[in-house]
Amino acid sequence: MPKVLIVEDDESMSTALRDGFAYEGFDVRLARDGAEGLRMAAEETPDLMILDVMLPKMNGLDVCRQIRKDANPVPIIMLTARGQEIDKVLGLKLGADDYVTKPFGFMELIARAEALLRRAAGRAALPDTAAFGNVTIEFKKGEVRKKGRLLDLSAREFRLLSYLVERRGEVVSREQLLDAVWDYDSAPLTRTVDMHVAKLRKKIEDSPEDPRLIVTVHRMGYKFTG
Repeated sequence: MPKVLIVEDDESMSTALRDGFAYEGFDVRLARDGAEGLRMAAEETPDLMILDVMLPKMNGLDVCRQIRKDANPVPIIMLTARGQEIDKVLGLKLGADDYVTKPFGFMELIARAEALLRRAAGRAALPDTAAFGNVTIEFKKGEVRKKGRLLDLSAREFRLLSYLVERRGEVVSREQLLDAVWDYDSAPLTRTVDMHVAKLRKKIEDSPEDPRLIVTVHRMGYKFTG
């Protein structure tokens, strides 16, 4: 039974979410403010978080930032009010995995939650540590080192690298990466993948202009060949 932590201060909304997730077979935990949510994220070890942006004591963006700073990989779906576009962008940059805009259909939220849990299960299959030449990846710690030096990777870059490593030797399309790492599926945004791959190459490749780990497969996508 997957455990979900719902951090929502609106009583009617939190009750509806609690009942809905319980009906779908989840073990539900509730927090009514950001500080309590942050504490429970560490103590309860949930499999998934539903995190509202507007919260008392500590807003959802700050909660998300601190969770990722603590290297907690729990999948996070953020809830934002209509028109809070900047919150969506910030949430994703801070390490949230997905967002849903209020008002929303509960079945859409459940579908997104189940997709994140499937992705997390795939990540769990990765080894604790993997080494490719002078690059070492510690998956549980969320750390990448090159020649022993800790690299400064964003949460998004680390998830991108992990996804490629998990499918080592396979060609992964930009659309697959958008869906898995960003939860976007719109073709005009595929340039986002290229930009992040370029940044990642600069950090892990000996020669970013002639990559050996993350190679481009013309008109198809990328392949990790380490």
